[in-house]
Amino acid sequence: MGEEGTEGTVHLLCLAASSGVPLFCRSSRGGPPARQQLPFSVIGSLNGVHMFGQNLEVQLSSARTEDTTVVWKNFHDSITLIVLSSEEGTSELRLERLLQMVFGAMVLLVGLEELTNIRNVERLKKELRASYRLVDSFLGDSERIGDLTQCVDCVVPPEVSLLQEALSGFAEAAGTAFGSLVVSGRVVAATESWWRLGTPEAVLLPWLVGSLPPQAARDYPPRPSFALIPSLVPSVLRPRGPLLSSLPTPPPLLLDRWWQPVLDPLRTCVPLGPRALPAGFPLHVDGLVGRVGWGALIPSSPDRDTPFLAEPSPEQRRRLLRSFYSLVTATHFPPEPGTPEDKVEDAAQRAQVPRACYLVSGPEEPGTGWRLVALQLGPRRLLLLVSAQSPTHGLRSLATHTLHALTPLL
Repeated sequence: MGEEGTEGTVHLLCLAASSGVPLFCRSSRGGPPARQQLPFSVIGSLNGVHMFGQNLEVQLSSARTEDTTVVWKNFHDSITLIVLSSEEGTSELRLERLLQMVFGAMVLLVGLEELTNIRNVERLKKELRASYRLVDSFLGDSERIGDLTQCVDCVVPPEVSLLQEALSGFAEAAGTAFGSLVVSGRVVAATESWWRLGTPEAVLLPWLVGSLPPQAARDYPPRPSFALIPSLVPSVLRPRGPLLSSLPTPPPLLLDRWWQPVLDPLRTCVPLGPRALPAGFPLHVDGLVGRVGWGALIPSSPDRDTPFLAEPSPEQRRRLLRSFYSLVTATHFPPEPGTPEDKVEDAAQRAQVPRACYLVSGPEEPGTGWRLVALQLGPRRLLLLVSAQSPTHGLRSLATHTLHALTPLL
């Protein structure tokens, strides 16, 4: 199994579907926009072959060459997004979800009406610049996983009840029912109304906060936010979009009233940004956990004596787990049917859906390579990366035990 994102470049194209006019081009290479622009002949060819298929009532969704994977997606017959990836092991599932997240980011920061009813292309190009930072964060090698799982990246703080109470009071004082506390782009706590937000909004909003540069206070549509301590940000969603100055309570009073008493619990959240679980949690494997509204990448214990400790670097672990997630999602664990009719029709097929699988990645010699195991129980799916010394016959038991240990936190 290839390691997703090990080499290569991802190019993202956004075009007006009716005219084929490029709206923007972004690249994982970074640098000035001029350097990210693909030749117009390439853009025209990619859009032309897609439109040719549409005229013949053929939907072209993806294609592969020797070193590049291309995925097309049309949104509301108004916006066409095209992504080209030369990264080794890139899956079509990952690129399809990338395009869904990118369009969601455009809707979040520009508005659906402006994207589906394009009146002035040049003005739309300027408005879309506000989404570049968020869009670019999907193209890089992020520590978060919500862009792929379409679940909210979360952490589990040791004193969540105190933080939840402070957040609820903070949101109420700010005149809204929608509030969240975010560390490094991951949700620490959120109000009940916030959790009822649908996908992709619930995934995009903390990702947006995590993609912005540090600042003491910010009124970034659609939500004002405040930096309590580095990388830890409470924010509220106000649909009518007032400025910070129009909040019912002045921001300094809001922060002193609700967050000063819980400053010590807040400090304990900062190290959880890359870890997700509190230090000392009895878990000695690397894992990726996801359910609707929850997702996390869990680093391993520093105990080098555990037989289940995987050897790859944190970056390699993320890539291996992302690739494995794409594989099992696309081939072994399809999404649950959405409607009652679907559930009745697919009952026989679902009875034969596997609930566990494993894969060996790396060298093929006996005792080498890394074991990846996936387990699905009800709405929860667990992916583990364990060392070559882990016995194959014990992988399912290990995964089941780990999932049971995590379940109280979910």
